[in-house]
Amino acid sequence: MKIIDKEKTDFKSGPSKHADPGHRSGEHGGNVYRIAQELGISENTLIDFSASINPLGVSERVKELIKRELDGLVNYPDPDTVELRKEIAAYHGIGEDTIICGNGSTELIYLIPRVFRPRNVLITAPAFSEYERACLLNHELRIMNYELKEENGFSIEPNIFIEQMQGCDMAFLCNPNNPTGGLLSREAVLEIAGAARKAKCYLVVDEAFIDFISRESVITNVKDNPYLIVLRSMTKFYALTGLRIGYGVFNEEVIEKVKAFKEPWTVNSLAQKTAVTALEDDHYADKTFRLMIEEKSYMERSFDEMGIRYYPSAANYYLLKVKDAGSIVSKLKQKGLLARDCSNFKGLGSSYIRVAVKSHEQNGLLIREMKKICGA
Repeated sequence: MKIIDKEKTDFKSGPSKHADPGHRSGEHGGNVYRIAQELGISENTLIDFSASINPLGVSERVKELIKRELDGLVNYPDPDTVELRKEIAAYHGIGEDTIICGNGSTELIYLIPRVFRPRNVLITAPAFSEYERACLLNHELRIMNYELKEENGFSIEPNIFIEQMQGCDMAFLCNPNNPTGGLLSREAVLEIAGAARKAKCYLVVDEAFIDFISRESVITNVKDNPYLIVLRSMTKFYALTGLRIGYGVFNEEVIEKVKAFKEPWTVNSLAQKTAVTALEDDHYADKTFRLMIEEKSYMERSFDEMGIRYYPSAANYYLLKVKDAGSIVSKLKQKGLLARDCSNFKGLGSSYIRVAVKSHEQNGLLIREMKKICGA
């Protein structure tokens, strides 16, 4: 287990190894604006495999809703997100008073350490870099990394997670994990959550990609465990990326404390309205599931044919092991195809890239270009 002391990171003298995770150049996928400027082309001509967004894009029902609601932008958004919380509660079968909506789930990732002020935090490696940055920005603490092993397919072993969680007062668990795509069963997460309660350690379960396999969600179990927090995103499955909408579910014993630290009006009016409509759009969800089954099967066959190792993924992306990630990402970029170089994820080196699952035409283009680059 690797330990990072905030006291040993220097935010003033420039970026040290851990000083500003999540905001170094190229750290996240989806920055089509910077790449377009670099290449001297329009961002609309790029195909972004670096950001794992539903290839169907924004649903037609949501687009129509946006047109109807434009005049409402003259008003402040509802600071209590009443209509949206009612819809989320009905969708999941949970209490609306347990829900806090945010400007994407990232707002809540930053809010939680500010509220609970943990001293010792457990985070898997590799994992979404914002967990660490959110913790390190707030106060003095220690980050403990549970380093996932390549030989085990980067899988999270519940017994090891529980063991390393001892002595911590907060732990982050991404399920399915980003960037590996690995999934823990609902039973395994509940086992960890039970251990977290005994250890009095807040377990933050980030379910940003769980909509692709929703039966494994633990969102309905928050009511029984004051140390379990579940975060959800409307970005990955519903493609509401630019509107920034997510939510967290908190036990009634802690939610008022969280609300006391939250800024008002962080969720704009269009985000609130479109999220309600998106959750009601069963046709869009069904179409997404069918597309994912077909395209993931196609991509896996293609990776097998090229001799490229991929890790089983429960989400809409794949972690690939290649010979030279930087070279492949660079060559794809020159073709207007953006892949995620994963060399700056903790626990990964220069041999990994992540690619999203997109439309069949776009996936086919990616595969053809990768065959040329890899000589397959």
